[in-house]
Amino acid sequence: MEERIEKAVSLFKEGYNCSQSVVAAFADLYGFTPEQALKMSASFGGGIGRMRQTCGAACGLFMLAGLETGCTDGKDRQGKEANYKTVQELAEEFRKRNGSLICAELLGLAKNAPTPATPEARSAEYYKKRPCVKMVEESARIWCEYIAKKSEKSINNE
Repeated sequence: MEERIEKAVSLFKEGYNCSQSVVAAFADLYGFTPEQALKMSASFGGGIGRMRQTCGAACGLFMLAGLETGCTDGKDRQGKEANYKTVQELAEEFRKRNGSLICAELLGLAKNAPTPATPEARSAEYYKKRPCVKMVEESARIWCEYIAKKSEKSINNE
Protein backbone atom coordinates (compact mmCIF):
# COMPACT_ATOMS: atom_id res chain seq x y z
CA MET A 1 0.00 0.00 0.00
CA GLU A 2 3.01 2.30 0.35
CA GLU A 3 2.86 2.64 -3.46
CA ARG A 4 -0.65 4.11 -3.16
CA ILE A 5 0.59 6.70 -0.69
CA GLU A 6 3.50 7.59 -2.96
CA LYS A 7 1.11 7.82 -5.92
CA ALA A 8 -1.15 10.27 -4.05
CA VAL A 9 1.84 12.45 -3.17
CA SER A 10 3.16 12.25 -6.73
CA LEU A 11 -0.21 13.28 -8.18
CA PHE A 12 -0.30 16.28 -5.88
CA LYS A 13 3.21 17.29 -6.90
CA GLU A 14 2.13 16.99 -10.55
CA GLY A 15 -0.45 19.71 -9.93
CA TYR A 16 -3.63 17.85 -9.05
CA ASN A 17 -5.50 19.17 -6.05
CA CYS A 18 -5.43 17.46 -2.68
CA SER A 19 -8.75 15.67 -3.10
CA GLN A 20 -7.98 14.50 -6.63
CA SER A 21 -4.62 13.15 -5.50
CA VAL A 22 -6.12 11.00 -2.77
CA VAL A 23 -9.07 9.67 -4.76
CA ALA A 24 -7.13 8.98 -7.97
CA ALA A 25 -4.49 6.97 -6.09
CA PHE A 26 -7.16 4.40 -5.18
CA ALA A 27 -9.66 4.78 -8.06
CA ASP A 28 -8.84 1.48 -9.75
CA LEU A 29 -9.80 -0.43 -6.58
CA TYR A 30 -13.37 0.79 -7.12
CA GLY A 31 -13.58 0.39 -10.89
CA PHE A 32 -12.99 4.03 -11.78
CA THR A 33 -10.61 5.30 -14.42
CA PRO A 34 -8.10 7.96 -13.42
CA GLU A 35 -10.09 10.49 -15.47
CA GLN A 36 -13.34 9.67 -13.66
CA ALA A 37 -11.64 9.90 -10.28
CA LEU A 38 -10.03 13.22 -11.15
CA LYS A 39 -13.33 14.68 -12.35
CA MET A 40 -15.47 13.49 -9.43
CA SER A 41 -13.03 14.84 -6.86
CA ALA A 42 -12.04 18.06 -8.67
CA SER A 43 -14.38 20.37 -6.76
CA PHE A 44 -13.12 19.44 -3.31
CA GLY A 45 -9.60 20.91 -3.48
CA GLY A 46 -8.63 23.95 -1.44
CA GLY A 47 -11.07 23.13 1.30
CA ILE A 48 -13.95 22.60 -1.16
CA GLY A 49 -13.65 24.91 -4.13
CA ARG A 50 -10.83 26.90 -2.50
CA MET A 51 -13.25 28.13 0.19
CA ARG A 52 -10.87 26.80 2.89
CA GLN A 53 -13.59 24.73 4.57
CA THR A 54 -13.11 20.96 5.05
CA CYS A 55 -9.63 19.94 3.87
CA GLY A 56 -9.74 18.55 0.34
CA ALA A 57 -7.46 15.65 1.25
CA ALA A 58 -9.91 14.71 4.00
CA CYS A 59 -12.80 15.08 1.53
CA GLY A 60 -10.97 12.65 -0.76
CA LEU A 61 -10.66 10.24 2.15
CA PHE A 62 -14.41 10.53 2.78
CA MET A 63 -15.17 9.96 -0.91
CA LEU A 64 -13.20 6.73 -0.69
CA ALA A 65 -15.24 5.78 2.38
CA GLY A 66 -18.39 6.26 0.31
CA LEU A 67 -17.02 4.06 -2.44
CA GLU A 68 -16.10 1.39 0.10
CA THR A 69 -19.07 1.50 2.49
CA GLY A 70 -21.72 3.74 0.96
CA CYS A 71 -25.18 2.30 0.50
CA THR A 72 -27.16 2.46 -2.73
CA ASP A 73 -30.65 2.01 -1.31
CA GLY A 74 -32.19 5.22 0.02
CA LYS A 75 -34.13 3.26 2.65
CA ASP A 76 -31.07 1.43 3.98
CA ARG A 77 -30.77 3.16 7.35
CA GLN A 78 -28.32 0.58 8.65
CA GLY A 79 -26.07 1.06 5.65
CA LYS A 80 -26.17 4.84 6.03
CA GLU A 81 -25.30 4.56 9.70
CA ALA A 82 -22.39 2.23 8.96
CA ASN A 83 -21.03 4.65 6.35
CA TYR A 84 -21.44 7.69 8.61
CA LYS A 85 -19.70 5.84 11.43
CA THR A 86 -16.78 5.04 9.11
CA VAL A 87 -16.53 8.67 8.00
CA GLN A 88 -16.64 9.88 11.61
CA GLU A 89 -13.86 7.47 12.60
CA LEU A 90 -11.72 8.53 9.64
CA ALA A 91 -12.37 12.20 10.42
CA GLU A 92 -11.34 11.70 14.03
CA GLU A 93 -8.12 9.97 12.97
CA PHE A 94 -7.35 12.77 10.49
CA ARG A 95 -8.06 15.40 13.16
CA LYS A 96 -5.93 13.54 15.72
CA ARG A 97 -2.95 13.40 13.37
CA ASN A 98 -3.27 16.90 11.92
CA GLY A 99 -5.04 19.00 14.52
CA SER A 100 -8.04 19.99 12.41
CA LEU A 101 -10.23 19.11 9.46
CA ILE A 102 -10.52 22.74 8.38
CA CYS A 103 -8.31 23.82 5.49
CA ALA A 104 -7.88 27.41 6.73
CA GLU A 105 -6.76 26.17 10.15
CA LEU A 106 -4.35 23.67 8.63
CA LEU A 107 -2.91 26.48 6.48
CA GLY A 108 -2.59 28.74 9.52
CA LEU A 109 -4.83 31.41 8.01
CA ALA A 110 -6.39 33.92 10.39
CA LYS A 111 -10.17 33.93 10.72
CA ASN A 112 -11.82 35.94 7.97
CA ALA A 113 -8.45 36.54 6.29
CA PRO A 114 -8.69 36.56 2.53
CA THR A 115 -7.16 33.50 0.96
CA PRO A 116 -4.55 34.02 -1.71
CA ALA A 117 -6.81 33.85 -4.73
CA THR A 118 -4.59 35.37 -7.38
CA PRO A 119 -1.47 33.72 -8.74
CA GLU A 120 0.51 36.79 -7.67
CA ALA A 121 -0.59 36.30 -4.07
CA ARG A 122 0.40 32.65 -4.15
CA SER A 123 4.15 33.10 -4.06
CA ALA A 124 6.82 30.42 -3.82
CA GLU A 125 7.02 31.25 -0.11
CA TYR A 126 3.28 30.61 0.28
CA TYR A 127 3.60 27.19 -1.35
CA LYS A 128 6.63 26.24 0.80
CA LYS A 129 4.63 26.79 3.99
CA ARG A 130 1.54 24.88 2.94
CA PRO A 131 1.12 21.52 4.65
CA CYS A 132 -1.00 20.17 1.79
CA VAL A 133 1.38 17.46 0.64
CA LYS A 134 1.44 16.18 4.24
CA MET A 135 -2.38 16.17 4.34
CA VAL A 136 -2.48 14.18 1.09
CA GLU A 137 0.05 11.71 2.46
CA GLU A 138 -1.78 11.35 5.77
CA SER A 139 -5.14 10.84 4.08
CA ALA A 140 -3.73 8.15 1.81
CA ARG A 141 -1.99 6.52 4.79
CA ILE A 142 -5.18 6.57 6.87
CA TRP A 143 -7.05 4.94 3.98
CA CYS A 144 -4.38 2.25 3.58
CA GLU A 145 -4.56 1.54 7.31
CA TYR A 146 -8.36 1.36 7.14
CA ILE A 147 -8.25 -1.10 4.23
CA ALA A 148 -5.63 -3.25 5.98
CA LYS A 149 -7.63 -3.30 9.22
CA LYS A 150 -10.84 -4.15 7.37
CA SER A 151 -9.09 -6.92 5.47
CA GLU A 152 -7.59 -8.31 8.67
CA LYS A 153 -11.00 -8.35 10.35
CA SER A 154 -12.61 -10.18 7.45
CA ILE A 155 -9.82 -12.81 7.46
CA ASN A 156 -10.15 -13.35 11.23
CA ASN A 157 -13.95 -13.60 11.08
CA GLU A 158 -14.01 -16.22 8.35
